[in-house]
Amino acid sequence: MPALIAVLLFVGWLPSSAAAHGLSDVIDPSSLWSYDPWLLGPLYVVGISFYIGTQRLWHSAGGGRGVSYGRVAAFWTGWLVVALAVTSPLHWIGERLFTAHMVEHELLMLVAAPLMAWARINGPMLWSLPSKLRAPVGRVFSTGPLAAAWSFLSHPVSATALHGLALWIWHAPPLYAWALENVAVHRLQHVSFFSTALLFWWVLFYGRGPGRSARLRDGIGIACLFVTVLHSGVLGALLTLSTRVWIPGQGVLAADFGLSKLEDQQLAGILMWVPMGALYTGAALVFAYRWLSMSETPSSHASYRMPGIG
Repeated sequence: MPALIAVLLFVGWLPSSAAAHGLSDVIDPSSLWSYDPWLLGPLYVVGISFYIGTQRLWHSAGGGRGVSYGRVAAFWTGWLVVALAVTSPLHWIGERLFTAHMVEHELLMLVAAPLMAWARINGPMLWSLPSKLRAPVGRVFSTGPLAAAWSFLSHPVSATALHGLALWIWHAPPLYAWALENVAVHRLQHVSFFSTALLFWWVLFYGRGPGRSARLRDGIGIACLFVTVLHSGVLGALLTLSTRVWIPGQGVLAADFGLSKLEDQQLAGILMWVPMGALYTGAALVFAYRWLSMSETPSSHASYRMPGIG
């Protein structure tokens, strides 16, 4: 909830700050809100499906059963953060100010993604389907090529690598500049950040494997978060310490916020380096606390094998 309050305050501050620097003379404030059907369409589908599935589960099993009230609250909080991130003035200014762009992506990856991953929406989503389709759809995703693909993607190494690749690839100057110039590529950038983060957090919370205990899962989660802190910190440091502007087209509004383009980039780098690193480290400490608190069991020594490989 503090994160949601923070984004609301930031969204409210951006237009007023812009107005203070004269942007309101040339920009209609209502145009700062964006409604991209290619982003909002899937978001609405997921939200409506989750609501229908939740109501059916609770009607069948009782309120709070099948999916808890806490997970429902987490889902809708994450859903709202995504909706604000891609529709509010933060999105519009994020296309023209590196710092705002970094805030937008951190909200998607570090606030919305873990909340929606923890909500574990697969159950309600399945229950949103007509009763005759639930079993066949469940079999499609639990057997055959889709199941094999999911086993590979949901391995901790795969999920961590994909999340890291999305972060590094989209901050490569040519691709980043292309995303600013091409709406479809920009959509793909947002989807890549959010989907890989959602996979990453889901694997940390619920990843399974043969003989894999909860204690072992937390230990693997600590390692994955440690790797993520390291590589994201390196990227943030490179942005912060660089003496040249990586993407000149990104900071077109920097002067209106009292920043040079290089200062805008450096501030964005600090946001990735420090707050992002702190949040990943905080999550790792939670996993470490749980790992240390759990009593050792024989199953925690079982070997871990990549699902579907070897």
